[in-house]
Formats: sequence, C-alpha cells, structure tokens
Amino acid sequence: MLFTALIIALGINMFMFIPAYLLRTDKLTDISYALSFVVVALFGYLQSDGSVYALILLLMICLWAARLGGYLLVRIRKINKDTRFEQMRGNFWRFGGFWLLQGFTVWAVLVPASLFFGNTVAEVRGITFVGVGVWLLGLLIEAVADLQKYRFIQNPQNRGMWIASGLWKYSRHPNYFGEILLWVGVYLYVVSSLAPAQALVAVAGPLYITILIMFISGIPLLEKVADAKWGNNPKYRQYKNKTSILLPLP
Repeated sequence: MLFTALIIALGINMFMFIPAYLLRTDKLTDISYALSFVVVALFGYLQSDGSVYALILLLMICLWAARLGGYLLVRIRKINKDTRFEQMRGNFWRFGGFWLLQGFTVWAVLVPASLFFGNTVAEVRGITFVGVGVWLLGLLIEAVADLQKYRFIQNPQNRGMWIASGLWKYSRHPNYFGEILLWVGVYLYVVSSLAPAQALVAVAGPLYITILIMFISGIPLLEKVADAKWGNNPKYRQYKNKTSILLPLP
C-alpha cells in the first residue's frame, strides 16, 4: 500500500512537471499538489474495507484538498507567478527536484491515512472523534487565515504592506498553523486503528509536514521574502518582534 501510494504520488507530479517546465508556468504546481492528495486517498479508500470511517477519512482529505487547491488556483491566476520558483523555473534539475519533493511530500503526509486504509477493521475510540475536531479546527483556521490575507491583498489601499489583522495579528503564519493542526487531527483520527508499530510509523506524517513548514520550504522562505521587503521598516520589525511566528498567541 505505502509503496504503491508513493509511485502514484511521484508519478502524478513528474507527469505534471513536464508541461510546467516546458511552458515555464507556475499554474500547474498547486493543482498537481491538491490532485495528488485526492488520487492517493481515493486509491487507499478503494483498497479499504469501505467502512463509514474510511469514507469519512476520504472526505476529510478531499475537502481539505478542494479548499486549498481552489484557493491556490484563484491566487495563482491573480499573481501569475510564484516567487518561490524565480531561481529554478528555467533549470530542469532544480525545478524537477521541487516537483519530486512535492510528490514525496504528498506520500509522506498521507502515511497515516494509507496505513489506516490498509487495515481491514477500523477501531473507533474517543480519540477518533477528537481527531475529527482537531482536523476541523485546523481546516477552519487555515481557511479563515487564507481568506483574510486574500482580501487584504485585494484591497488597493494595502498595496506594499503586510497583513497584521485578523488571525495575522496573533501569528505571522496562522495558515501554516492550521495546516499542521489538521494533519495532526488526521493522525489522531486513525491512530486507534493502527498496530503499535504502525502508529509509530504514522507519526512521520504530521512530523514531516511540521518540519517542512517550519524549517525548509514554508516559513523560512516567506520570512526571507518579508525581511527583504520590509526589514528596514521599524513598524514591520515591531510587528515581527511582538507577533508569534506560528502559534496564535496574544
């Protein structure tokens, strides 16, 4: 199950990489990311016992993917280019490496779900329902943060400014906090149905996305861009010094 899921995730992204590289476009990146989650999750569900709990997990993943994919599609149509790819879009190996990493990320984050789908019987406990609650809270935080930032950017009066209102008043990256939280929720949802060894392996899912966001391709890149834009602005430095980098805090 895990190996097949990896092949599917990598295959989709490397297939989409070809037109993205040839056309020098960023408009396929986020579509491929969201689509990969849906396809891998659907494959897992089709291999499962088809229980209502497996269906709920499939819907959890697909709802998140549809929400995020739709938002990112609207955003990229507005901005046309993603600044993350400025130094790699024309380099076959660097750009291809990103797409390869994206496919691996899909697989790694879905390890808990893939293991759950591979089990024949779902064991439901209190932590299962806690998982749904944590997932829903994370989804709402991410969706609200994205909406707030989108509306802020669309307002001409805010051109050239950073957002420091709404959830962004309490965290510099509340959308990432929501993202991490919802995958922790998925892990909690499935963990009672996993064998002890599987539960330990499944921790790789939320742990991987947390490390990726906090130390590799998420927060570090955005912080670097923000510092380049507003690092000399005293008001931005004040906002940065008093506002949590991830956890929404007073």
